[in-house]
Amino acid sequence: MRPVVGLTGGVAAGKSTASAFFRARGIPVIDADQAARDVVQPGTVGLAEVAATFGTSVLHTDGSLNRRHLRERVFADPQQRRRLEQILHPLIEKRIREQLAQVVAPYCVLDCALLTEAPRLRALVQRVLVVDVPVETQLQRLMQRDGMTLDQGRAMLAAQASREQRLEGADDVVDNANDVDHLQHQLEILHAHYLDWARDR
Repeated sequence: MRPVVGLTGGVAAGKSTASAFFRARGIPVIDADQAARDVVQPGTVGLAEVAATFGTSVLHTDGSLNRRHLRERVFADPQQRRRLEQILHPLIEKRIREQLAQVVAPYCVLDCALLTEAPRLRALVQRVLVVDVPVETQLQRLMQRDGMTLDQGRAMLAAQASREQRLEGADDVVDNANDVDHLQHQLEILHAHYLDWARDR
């Protein structure tokens, strides 16, 4: 399997911009959020297990997953959230492993917002790259971009790993508190470094 860089960062940190940078340079980016959606498509084992565990109220009338309803339910109950993770995390890991096995580029990127909180996914990567911004910047972006109130933004940040926890697990950090050019300059340097690193493995 090719070397894998785990790309992570808090909400509104600029992870999508970093992913687009790597894609534009021919580096495959595997999206953990997309893998999570794939494993609960209609007809999958994942969706059947979720419905059996949480009831058909988490399904739309067409049989697809009602994500909002499920999210509201598990967000309020840590025990139910753990149960959902027990169902989905092994399936997500399997899906990502299948995608990693197909990579032919020198290295690839696993884009995963919850890398710090998901040890199974953390174990798939050899380096962790954190897109970092101050908490105040995240809140400002959430309010401007998503129309959230300050309290809603704080609640969303509180549900994720803290900035300190992410930085503690980082091998590489890029600062995205400034403009896109500043971010891209840092990523260019890292991309060259990752190509050398992959060649030496």
